[in-house]
Amino acid sequence: MTRLRETIDRLKAHFGERLSVADAVRDHHGRDMSRQPAHLPDAVVFAENEDDVQRVVAACHEAGVPVTPFAAGSSMEGHTIPLRGGISLDVSRMNRIVAVNGEDFDAVVEAGVTRKQLNAHLRDMGLFFPIDPGADATLGGMASTRASGTTAVRYGTMRENVLALRVVTPTGKVITTGRRVKKSSSGYDLTKLFVGAEGTLGVITEVTVRLQPIPETIASAVCAFETMRGAVEAVVATIQSGIPVARIEFLDEVAIDAANAHSNLGLRRAPTLFLEFHGSPNWVEEQSRSVAAIAADSGGSDFAWSTLPEDRERLWKARHETIYANQSLRPGCKTYTTDVCVPISRLAEAVLAARADVDQSFLTAKIIGHVGDGNFHVGYLIKPEIPEELAEAERLAGRLYARALEMGGTFSGEHGIGIAKLPYLRREHGEAVDVMNAIKAALDPAGIMNPGKLGQAG
Repeated sequence: MTRLRETIDRLKAHFGERLSVADAVRDHHGRDMSRQPAHLPDAVVFAENEDDVQRVVAACHEAGVPVTPFAAGSSMEGHTIPLRGGISLDVSRMNRIVAVNGEDFDAVVEAGVTRKQLNAHLRDMGLFFPIDPGADATLGGMASTRASGTTAVRYGTMRENVLALRVVTPTGKVITTGRRVKKSSSGYDLTKLFVGAEGTLGVITEVTVRLQPIPETIASAVCAFETMRGAVEAVVATIQSGIPVARIEFLDEVAIDAANAHSNLGLRRAPTLFLEFHGSPNWVEEQSRSVAAIAADSGGSDFAWSTLPEDRERLWKARHETIYANQSLRPGCKTYTTDVCVPISRLAEAVLAARADVDQSFLTAKIIGHVGDGNFHVGYLIKPEIPEELAEAERLAGRLYARALEMGGTFSGEHGIGIAKLPYLRREHGEAVDVMNAIKAALDPAGIMNPGKLGQAG
């Protein structure tokens, strides 16, 4: 405790008002969007550049004080909750766009730049950054959690879209993990090591990302189905037909009810697909017609598509806000949300089994998903203060994870591990977890970086 106090005093002398021990500030940095209970840091430091990050990490390494990186706080599994106190290192003020290399289709940004900020900057250049996890997350946080989202079926995840990183290691040194090129066979792929490490191996300060040209035409579409099976089978048939849809999202009846109430969509209460197509006008129309025919064969109807930006924005805003919409179905509740990803050939089986579990339970839940890549989410509506409800949600989630693993899938398609899913890591990776722990021990021998998370799994 003495060394912690000395470290805070030492940092306070340098950072002044940019170090806070105020209860409200600490509370904000002690929780995220997950259902996990808050753990407050002892102090919060607001970094404004890489030198600030180095100074904090070096001081904490010397004293053995925990450091937990923090930015937008939009993680879903407790990633940024400082389980062992120490310093919460907020990089959200590191929000400068360093360079846009339009001819090379890449951009270099500081870790605190958000995806919406970057896309607003790129709009007049005819470019965009395609990864869309829903929340206006920071690029550093998205890299740390290997985020994906609604457009992954067309453009991939952060794993495919991060070219290079600058990282402050747990000893306070700065490394660059890659170059601005499409490929390299030079050395270990350290970029991929830090993408998805959830802040346990270092603090990302700068991200180099791939960009895409803004499509000539973008169309959105909605299609309702008679059954859940029909909707999911239409997704599988679309993907297996090789149609390059940009987004293909599934919402069950519960999610549609919530979206109608929250966003006034006026959709029929039925299992529904939201879709988006990118390309030339003729190509977009051809894709839409092809998917409409596939949907009709699976019981889809009322296939409606539009190229109007306002229609598209309204649709995807409603999709992104489903977590809030869901909670409106039961005032005072929280959404125990989780996700899995399975091979596309097992998607219908996995989704229907998840729905059967919910139907046999006393809990209400919605099922939505980025189903074009086999990834879907179940959100159980619970009041966490009622032990029976929390226990039931955990039981159902456990069944969901076990089934996904049996199908050759993963228990975390995009949410990451954080706190909530750490107990399941060894079930998926077996002895490979020992290798993860060894990497953590080698890079962070003092164990100061986001302790209690990845790299310290049992």
